[in-house]
Amino acid sequence: MMGDIPESVVRDIVARALAEDIGPGDITTAATVAPDADCRAEIVAKAEGVIAGLGVARLVFGMLDPQMAFHEVAADGGRVSEGMAVARLSGNTRALLAAERTALNFLQRMSGIASLTAEYVEAVEGTDARIIDTRKTAPGLRLLDKYAVRMGGGRNHRIGLFDGVLIKENHLRAAGGVGEAVRRARKAAHHLVKVEVEVQTLEEVEEAVAAGADVILLDNMELDDVRRAVDLVSGRGEIEVSGGVTLETVRALAESGVDYISAGALTHSAPALDLSLEVADD
Repeated sequence: MMGDIPESVVRDIVARALAEDIGPGDITTAATVAPDADCRAEIVAKAEGVIAGLGVARLVFGMLDPQMAFHEVAADGGRVSEGMAVARLSGNTRALLAAERTALNFLQRMSGIASLTAEYVEAVEGTDARIIDTRKTAPGLRLLDKYAVRMGGGRNHRIGLFDGVLIKENHLRAAGGVGEAVRRARKAAHHLVKVEVEVQTLEEVEEAVAAGADVILLDNMELDDVRRAVDLVSGRGEIEVSGGVTLETVRALAESGVDYISAGALTHSAPALDLSLEVADD
């Protein structure tokens, strides 16, 4: 349904969201809509952007009405313009209205992330830098947030603490410095796991290279120091830059020669894409 995300995982996320919103029942819809009423509706884009999460929206409606017809007009990763129909639905009116807000919440959030990611990707077009996300995601929604980044043309950093070594500032303090932390991680990690370390000075860059780090994360460095760090590493490792990255600064960072640019804003500050569900007049 959504690439490598198991449907069972998405179904569990959707079930919790529906339970949160509907609780024991939608009292407004029950009071105003006949149980056997059917209707047709469209999900319409109110702004230009990139769509992500149609499979989640389909599942939301389907969990309340298994017979609900859901026709995707757009596709995940595709661009939409203002006024464009994204999907068309038909089925039980009560189910459709009860599912509306939950479906739109998922679709608007994920499409907002995809749209912002696409802006960053476009900003670095023509360079070798790749835009990647972080773990700054909504609790419980990480897999959906990271899927949305991919739909916007970005790439995923590690999913969690379990699938990649990233030595950060507090690890360095606990271990006694960059070199020692990298050596410990290198000894503990198996041969298929890269070791990445966060550094804040050019001296730490040199120490990380000497210790054998695979990836060096330049944290909140000024652009001139980023350029110097690229020269220092000179291909002996990959370079990621992070911290305060914006659409205004990302192009210059990409042109400095770094390999990756990570931006927490992709998932923690993306504005929702404006979408609405409109029931047809029959």
